Amino acid sequence: MARRDSNSEVCGFCGRSMPEMFSGKDNTTLICSECIEEGHRIISSRPKARALNSDELSVETLPTPQKIKDFLDLYVIGQEEAKRFLSVAVYNHYKRVLQEITNDDVEIEKSNILLVGSTGTGKTLLARTIAKMLKVPFAIGDATSLTQAGYVGEDVETLLVRLLQDANYDVNKAQRGIVFIDEIDKIARKSENMSITRDVSGEGVQQSLLKMLEGSIVNVPPQGGRKHPDQELIHVDTKNILFICGGAFDGIEKKIAQRMHTQVIGFNAQQETEHVDKEHMLQYIAPQDLKSYGLIPEIIGRLPVLTYLEPLDRKALRSILTEPKNALTKQYQKLLSMDNVNLLFDDNALDYIVDKAIEYKLGARGLRGLMETVMADLMFELPNKKQMGTRQVFTVTKEYAREKLEKADYVRLKHAV
Repeated sequence: MARRDSNSEVCGFCGRSMPEMFSGKDNTTLICSECIEEGHRIISSRPKARALNSDELSVETLPTPQKIKDFLDLYVIGQEEAKRFLSVAVYNHYKRVLQEITNDDVEIEKSNILLVGSTGTGKTLLARTIAKMLKVPFAIGDATSLTQAGYVGEDVETLLVRLLQDANYDVNKAQRGIVFIDEIDKIARKSENMSITRDVSGEGVQQSLLKMLEGSIVNVPPQGGRKHPDQELIHVDTKNILFICGGAFDGIEKKIAQRMHTQVIGFNAQQETEHVDKEHMLQYIAPQDLKSYGLIPEIIGRLPVLTYLEPLDRKALRSILTEPKNALTKQYQKLLSMDNVNLLFDDNALDYIVDKAIEYKLGARGLRGLMETVMADLMFELPNKKQMGTRQVFTVTKEYAREKLEKADYVRLKHAV
């Protein structure tokens, strides 16, 4: 906007001739200083509210914890305790984000979430499903690749780069998203004893994550920090970003058992310890167990919602194959229906696949690998037999599944020798 001295020129809004006049790009439309001040006063007096898109969260559209859990039930089998904890935590987080500013001086703090459970129990699926329901940006990061700033590896800011990408670089939208940090147990302190060498991939990363988890302005390099050092940084406020961390914490059951044994003192020690379910020790997990494992107290305090995921038993694994909306059997049936094939699965074949998943201790994630092995030859051959107007029918039997899995095991054994 250019400033011009006025002699005979008049304001295009009020019609008065004023000493100070301002013109726009076309250099013809003029506005006086008094109209500018009056416009600023009117705009400043309006309530500051950002318009929400139709697919954006609001207080009215925020689902209740029960509705969040019902949606999770459609995609995740079992894990009732984790789903209840997660539903309440997510609901309270977005109530905090969407709250109206009041004068009662009560500030609701952010509650990030820590999910503890062995591989294949559904930690990533729970976080992804909640983001899908709420239609908020979602990013997954792996803590194993993170190092302290200045060392070879990824900086913690790369977690927010992925979130910005999912939000199409809309900063306001990204600042209401969810970041899932997997393998958080891999950045545990290597030893309780302080060392003269820096633990740049353990405690160093934990220290770097502190401010981000709590809420701060982070300078994010949109194209990565080291390959493009001259790029303009994007400022992202993390105070309304929900961080969900997950980890297997392999061996933490021993820490839990030691703590529970040392807390029982006196003649009733034997009687009280009999009530402990030694097969499912994760249900007794507490913050002090995480500290013993190697997480620093500061980061434990920034992950106040702590819950566990139960190991999947045979019944749960069997249900995962057929019951969820995106069940594996339904996915393969949909894929082959595009090739005019009606795919069926024999119950005995599914039971056999589940037995193999339990035998290999692969969890739910292992079911996918076993199914891919069974279906590989089938999905290679059937599309070639596709004929216009005729629909093929194929049933996967136990004998067929056994043949394909045994053949795959033979090939692996042959290469291993």
